[in-house]
Amino acid sequence: MRPSTQVQNVVALDAEVAAALRAQLAEVADSVVLAIIDEVPSYAGALTGRMGEVIRNAVQLALGGFLTLASQQGLEAPRAPAMEGAYQLGRGEARSGRTAEALLAAYRVGARTSWHDMADTAVRAGIDASQLASFAELVFAYIDELSAASVAGHTDELESSGRVRQRNLERLARALLNGAPADAVNAAAERADWEPPGALTAVVLPESQVSHALTALDPRTLQPTDEVPGLPEGHASLLVPSTGSATARRTLLRALRGTDAVVGPSTPWLEVAGSHRRALRCAALGLSGLVDSDDHLAALVLAADAEARAELRARVLAPLADLRPSTADKLTDTLRSWLLNHGRRDAVAEELFVHAQTVRYRVQQLREVYGDRLEDPAFVLDATLALA
Repeated sequence: MRPSTQVQNVVALDAEVAAALRAQLAEVADSVVLAIIDEVPSYAGALTGRMGEVIRNAVQLALGGFLTLASQQGLEAPRAPAMEGAYQLGRGEARSGRTAEALLAAYRVGARTSWHDMADTAVRAGIDASQLASFAELVFAYIDELSAASVAGHTDELESSGRVRQRNLERLARALLNGAPADAVNAAAERADWEPPGALTAVVLPESQVSHALTALDPRTLQPTDEVPGLPEGHASLLVPSTGSATARRTLLRALRGTDAVVGPSTPWLEVAGSHRRALRCAALGLSGLVDSDDHLAALVLAADAEARAELRARVLAPLADLRPSTADKLTDTLRSWLLNHGRRDAVAEELFVHAQTVRYRVQQLREVYGDRLEDPAFVLDATLALA
């Protein structure tokens, strides 16, 4: 449903100021488009081709309508073309898969950029202080109307054809996570009008952070809405398109800064279920902040079978069982540090905050208990895994 216009501000710009602003219209429109590309990641690759032309035209139409409105003596300036353009832009953005949050972020950037450029031009053209204040009010009231019209168009599109596509996207996400056959997944992608990327990366994050994250991610990102097995309470999953390169991963991690997301590995898009399983296992480690699962492979391996690891630890430490608990604890800490520091006495002393001679004494105790096993590669491997 298209919103009615509500702008009530009257500016009636002087003819010289209005002419100066209109002469800069194309330049301001270009600045707005470039700022949106730079600051709203969802639009990074969207402003080329046919959709890019639609967006540029919408920006120019909106700015032209604003100048017409600002130049009038009353409130009868026609705004319908600009509002209709904003409405149709919202519908197009919904069809392109971009979220309303990304669209509103683009409007915020556009409002700031256009105000900066137009105010600068207006001041140089001699606008007086009272007109400048009214001009500012009109800019932001007008942007509010445009963004409301675009959100209405976005909502209407999703409630009609967009709703069907959204259901198809959800079916595609479910097929990917369930490991459906490749031909079935490809058919689901075709029904959803979704162009498969080279790779996908699974991301697990709190539900409260999803909307914010989506504004910075590729608009083709899939979000499973059905119950996902193993997903922690209050969390959601995203399947984010990628090229699989190191650069793409750094870009993804930058986009997720400030969230508590756990990022799985980048995998061929048909194999994203494996990325999702690893993200879930990494989430179970209880780490805080933004977590790159690639940085925690050893912890994931060690946590893969908790019962087996506990049994291995008990077997490795069995020779210490007859010692006093305090002595056994100290020797356990020393054995762990001695293994991880490859027997470097000074490094062990520094890690344990003891004198190097104390380390020497404890290692001698370990040799008395374990004997030749401390030189056995198989035992060293078992002990390292058990105590790491």
